[in-house]
Amino acid sequence: MIEQKQQKLASILQDMGQVVVAFSGGVDSTFLLKVAVDTLGVDNVLAVTADSETYPTRELEEAKQLATHIGARHQVIETSELAIPGYTENTANRCYFCKHSLFSHIRPIMEEKGFQNVVYGVIADDANEFRPGMKAAKEKGVRGPLQEAELYKEEIRELSKQAGLPTWNKPSFACLSSRIAYGETITKEKLTKVDRAEAFLKTIGLRQVRVRTHGDIARIEVEEQDMQRVLANHGRITEKLQSYGYKFVTMDLVGYESGSMNRALS
Repeated sequence: MIEQKQQKLASILQDMGQVVVAFSGGVDSTFLLKVAVDTLGVDNVLAVTADSETYPTRELEEAKQLATHIGARHQVIETSELAIPGYTENTANRCYFCKHSLFSHIRPIMEEKGFQNVVYGVIADDANEFRPGMKAAKEKGVRGPLQEAELYKEEIRELSKQAGLPTWNKPSFACLSSRIAYGETITKEKLTKVDRAEAFLKTIGLRQVRVRTHGDIARIEVEEQDMQRVLANHGRITEKLQSYGYKFVTMDLVGYESGSMNRALS
């Protein structure tokens, strides 16, 4: 079944002929880029990564390394989510504004290269989740070949492992704005605070971590097996996060949950 889905993915890309890949360096977009290059050839694929306030420097550097590993052509563009009207207000459809802007920046590059398609790493799992960015993609004519091939995250990880991609077991990643509670204004200072807090937590051996921000409260999410590590280092963690500007430091007993801020929308 999984091999058939990969064949379907290759067939979808083959029909497109040439593609610009919105490339974040995450599990999904990396696999998409790899299959695109293998299927269409280097000259018919361009990876484009948007460098902005919500995208950590460490992720940008990793994206560059991954593109080189795959052998793909790679272009980095400068964008600013904070300059997008409606974005900093941090409403429930924040991701719509982000993706709409991203694809608006990428389409001229596609046209300049003479390509006909922009693709991104939306997957089958996303069809059942709250993803306002999918509306923006549809409006901009951007396709999601992984979703069209009905590939799920765990299948993509398995295929990535078979392909020798180092991202096969990479923790899931989302933009830093997703850490800030809906309704709270997004600022450069808040994004920096989240980025520094998560970077520190990874230095003590936490693999999958989020620092959800609710005003002055840091709500740490980790996988269940890492909760004891957080408790064992609670003094260091509290001191460091308070130095970054948080007044209260907590751990969510539910554990890591993708899109947990959406609970407030229920």
